[in-house]
Amino acid sequence: MTGFFKLKEHGTDTKTEIIGGLTTFLTMAYIIFVNPMILSAAGMDKPALITVTCLAAALGTFLVGLWANVPFAMAPGMGLNAFFTYTLVMGQGLDWQTALGVVFISGIAFLVLTVVGIREKVVTAIPVGLRIATAAGIGLFITFIGMKNLGLIVDNPATLVSIGPLTKPVLIGLAALLLITVLEARKIKGGILIGIIFATIVGALFGEVSLPEKWVSAPPSIARLLSSSTSWPLCNSDSSVPFSPSCLSTCSTPSAPSWPAPTKRVMWNPTEPFRKSTKYLKPTP
Repeated sequence: MTGFFKLKEHGTDTKTEIIGGLTTFLTMAYIIFVNPMILSAAGMDKPALITVTCLAAALGTFLVGLWANVPFAMAPGMGLNAFFTYTLVMGQGLDWQTALGVVFISGIAFLVLTVVGIREKVVTAIPVGLRIATAAGIGLFITFIGMKNLGLIVDNPATLVSIGPLTKPVLIGLAALLLITVLEARKIKGGILIGIIFATIVGALFGEVSLPEKWVSAPPSIARLLSSSTSWPLCNSDSSVPFSPSCLSTCSTPSAPSWPAPTKRVMWNPTEPFRKSTKYLKPTP
């Protein structure tokens, strides 16, 4: 291992790298829970997403370590998954399969830009202050989503948003957030993961979290994600809305599918008037 990774040439040793790897894992392990929670809001299967998140992070990290020989950990980006769910799927009304196609195309585009050197020039041209502000803005956006999912931020017809009631889940979440803040300020490794574990234990004690049926089991199968990626029949040739139970009685199709119809509802932006067109089907209320 020392010779393969050239540890001595980089001024390190096996023990240091193992401790560094464990520390990095504890720092980023929260992604195992947060990424599936965000993507499942787009209609994807949450248990399968847990497995996919782990596999994607492991594969990316192995490639960077074995191919590029750099001690970097790779994992899904927390800003991009929020953009995927809340902008592409919920905001633009795309189904998650189509949104994944957008992600794939953007990945190919970024790969080409990186290979030809354009990406580096674009990043260098952006002022440092703007780069830092972008990261802070993405963080605030994710924080807002987390507060909304927690129940601390709720809808308000007058001010758009307002403070929600201080229920037990909200108080537990705020206590966990405070604990994470203190641990991170003291530079304690794995502070985010410790906060998640703390909130889970306290939630279980107060009956807000159901205990698992099994403490040890095989990873969730990704078969449900793969089967869900099958293209559903459309109600007409130019429709952008996937086949759903509501259009069974209104659309004529050669044959109804033998598998269960998807349960994900079509999402649309409630602030925009519904466009009356044969291309769009009115979502189920």
